[in-house]
Amino acid sequence: MNKRPTKREIRQQMNNEVDQYLNKGGEVREFQRGESGLINGKIDDRSSGFEQGKQKRTPLLDELKAVDERKKSETPASPAKSNRPRKKIIYDDFGEPVREVWIE
Repeated sequence: MNKRPTKREIRQQMNNEVDQYLNKGGEVREFQRGESGLINGKIDDRSSGFEQGKQKRTPLLDELKAVDERKKSETPASPAKSNRPRKKIIYDDFGEPVREVWIE
């Protein structure tokens, strides 16, 4: 079984990767809080997800009725009864097992 890395190990690995990126000439740009979500200083209205308008929905009532009908039409398989005797435990008034009896 493989050992999961601890938070300390993950943090160290991420710091090493950032250091390698910076040593290769990479650059980290810093942004003001909330600035990266802005386009030309404004919130992008097209990114809200409402630009497409209302979509046509598929009515599900007929589909659900068909599924229910299929469930009703299936007859549940009855378990095969065996003629083997089975064990029944007899309990006393306090719920403690007293004895076992075999029932045919």
